Amino acid sequence: MNLEQINHLENIQKAAENLNGVIRKTDLIYSEFFSKETGNRIYIKPENLQRTGSFKIRGAYNRIANLSEEERAKGIIASSAGNHAQGVALAASTMGIKSTIVMPLVTPLIKVDSTKSYGAEVVLHGNIYDEAYAKAVELAEEHGYTFVHPYNDYDVICGQGTIALEILEDLEDIDVILAPVGGGGLISGLALAAKAIKPNIQVIGVEPVGASSMLAALDAGHPVTLDKVQTGAEGVAVKTVGANCLDICSKYLDGIIQVTEDEIMEAVLLLLERHKIIAEAAGALPLAAIKKLNTRNKNVACVVSGGNIDMVTISSTINSGLVTRGRVLCFTVDLPDTPGQLLRIAQILSDHRANVIKLEHNQFKALDRVQHVQLEVTAETNGHEHIATVIAALEEGGFHINRIY
Repeated sequence: MNLEQINHLENIQKAAENLNGVIRKTDLIYSEFFSKETGNRIYIKPENLQRTGSFKIRGAYNRIANLSEEERAKGIIASSAGNHAQGVALAASTMGIKSTIVMPLVTPLIKVDSTKSYGAEVVLHGNIYDEAYAKAVELAEEHGYTFVHPYNDYDVICGQGTIALEILEDLEDIDVILAPVGGGGLISGLALAAKAIKPNIQVIGVEPVGASSMLAALDAGHPVTLDKVQTGAEGVAVKTVGANCLDICSKYLDGIIQVTEDEIMEAVLLLLERHKIIAEAAGALPLAAIKKLNTRNKNVACVVSGGNIDMVTISSTINSGLVTRGRVLCFTVDLPDTPGQLLRIAQILSDHRANVIKLEHNQFKALDRVQHVQLEVTAETNGHEHIATVIAALEEGGFHINRIY
């Protein structure tokens, strides 16, 4: 792509016109909590509230709106871990176009069912996005469908760029935009739009440590296919970024921040607890990265890209986040099999305001089953310092604690 010969801002503004009346304008939300935690002024761009629950409707609709009549008549096909699928399905059904979506076998059921509900035919294939993509390309050649790429397509990139137009319209003094990076379409569109309007703005991508395909590509100077991806953020579990996206990011992106799985789970929990915002793991990446910004007293917009998360996943995610924040303590202790020992443990926990959630008193788990009984305790705590105080009090009471989490 010859970046210099294209008026990107004009094309992104045309995309905004295509999307007028189709998408929801998601207003920035100021976060007092995250601002205090980071020393910056943090704003949330809640694309989880978008139609279909993610930003993907923007790029998908813009791409399909620009199809020729012949392409519309033959139908379209896409591959997706879920959010692009729903965007394509909704856009196609709105325009009366047949759509087929290939999704990985591991895609959460909520995303599969939602895609079907928008009128698409769903084909499940492969364990990761790249395998679903290969199948979609094969079906496109076989049936003459137009392939709507989830990220490596200029019309799609321009559609995603409309997010930056809205951010800067809401608050022109934004200094930094943080956004998740999977294949690169979202961060590319944001960078093109934001830099065209405000050249000194920083646009920074966020990737899981286990799926840093953009960082690898930027370091190598060309797209790199990772040997594997390991992340619970399935929306960004992409082995190879788009070549067009890499071209844009090489020129306009200000950096990549990597985050761990624990940091992602913590961000999901905090968004839910502090702002009542449900974000999928991929959508929470920017909030997982804000403590790693080398800035202070700056206006930072965090794009929460999606909220399509099933209840089983959100339950396990919340539990993981609670552990990461030091909000839950679980330990075992072997007690002498004599009266009053359980009461002593309970009293110490009560004195230090640790709220017992679960107790298991099991003689068969003790190392010495004749003289001891093992007690497993799960308690609600108030952070890592509180946990350290509780454990110290128990050990001062003569109990040897084996912490589980």
